Amino acid sequence: MKLIIATIKPFKLDEVRQALTESGVNGMMVTEIKGYGSQSGHTEIYRGAEYAVNFVPKIRLDIVVSDNEVDQVISTIESTAKTGKIGDGKIFVLDVEQAVRVRTGETGDSAV
Repeated sequence: MKLIIATIKPFKLDEVRQALTESGVNGMMVTEIKGYGSQSGHTEIYRGAEYAVNFVPKIRLDIVVSDNEVDQVISTIESTAKTGKIGDGKIFVLDVEQAVRVRTGETGDSAV
């Protein structure tokens, strides 16, 4: 099993969620986050005063899938979340040693 962590622009969440659901993803965790990368924040004007916004709002998706589903999920996120502009996000893939469904006690792929 793999844990896919993806950061995307907030306005892309519904489109990405729908595409992942249609591709067979059964569930995901979504978190509102703030951060920066190449974008390094930006400046905004509020009530006539300019100020720096050092952290940019993003959405973090955590998705656990079987090893054979990883490439499809990455491709779906990449194609759906892409705007072609700086700050589109990142995707990370990590190994998952074990998963347990609390309600039933199922483990491994069947717990996902």
